[in-house]
Amino acid sequence: MPTPAIEITGLHKRFGDHVVLAGIDLAVAPGEVFALLGPNGAGKTTAINILTTLTRPDAGIVSVGGFDVRTDPTAVQQRISLTGQSAAVDDALTATENVVMFGRLSGLGRAAARRRSTELLERFGLADAASRAVRTYSGGMRRRLDLALSFVITPEILFLDEPTTGLDTRSRRDLWEIIRAMADAGTTVFLTTQYLEEADQLADRIAVLNDGRIVALGTADQLKSRIGGDTVEVHDVHGDLIREVATDGTLPGLRRALDLLDEQGAAGTVSLRRPTLDDVFLTLTATDRPTSEALVGAESMKESA
Repeated sequence: MPTPAIEITGLHKRFGDHVVLAGIDLAVAPGEVFALLGPNGAGKTTAINILTTLTRPDAGIVSVGGFDVRTDPTAVQQRISLTGQSAAVDDALTATENVVMFGRLSGLGRAAARRRSTELLERFGLADAASRAVRTYSGGMRRRLDLALSFVITPEILFLDEPTTGLDTRSRRDLWEIIRAMADAGTTVFLTTQYLEEADQLADRIAVLNDGRIVALGTADQLKSRIGGDTVEVHDVHGDLIREVATDGTLPGLRRALDLLDEQGAAGTVSLRRPTLDDVFLTLTATDRPTSEALVGAESMKESA
């Protein structure tokens, strides 16, 4: 098996008396798009900060690109790119000047940096505003520019901390295409997101972080299957739900559900609802959720990684 692009064993981190990460184990394959989900304060940003050498772990082994983040942070930094939650652009410069400067700092020649700037500003929908000072940009425009900087040099491993926050739907989907193309070309992508649809559509695998622990790990379909099968729903003329019956998704199961609804005298429009990542997220992060050990199935999931 290839060496994991990211490997985490027994990661712990606390700030004062507050335990943020309480023993995390993960392995991310080269070229994989891996999403880390969790409620606010779950420790997602702390995990990314440790992986990108910005924060030191208290305990555990963390390897990125084959190098330990504590003992060889420079080697890690040479192989990664990071976009955080806040824009890291210079307000006094234009978009072109920001991208060219970053390109030059990353080792590109002057002409190559300008070519890359033109290409990225076009790709991120900023070509018409390329010569404007960034201080005149809206929040969404600043976010697109910040993301463009992450793609100046194609890294081995790209870390994106809630990358599409503040973007409109079209810009978000455009970014998905860019991320997927980078992964197809071999770049490993590790992202956190508050948009569950984003993880569903983009990620090869998803981990759910809650109370400092990984409470579930797998593909979107694997996670959805954990909380039950499909549900047959009956809605009235106003669209309100009036009946629902769980089913296993098979044809016999669907027939039994419809027969039961018929026996109950249900009348209305029938639809079949599959579990969503929203259902998964709400179930796994509820205060009365099952224990982490019961949910993770760590050994089987790691074998599929």
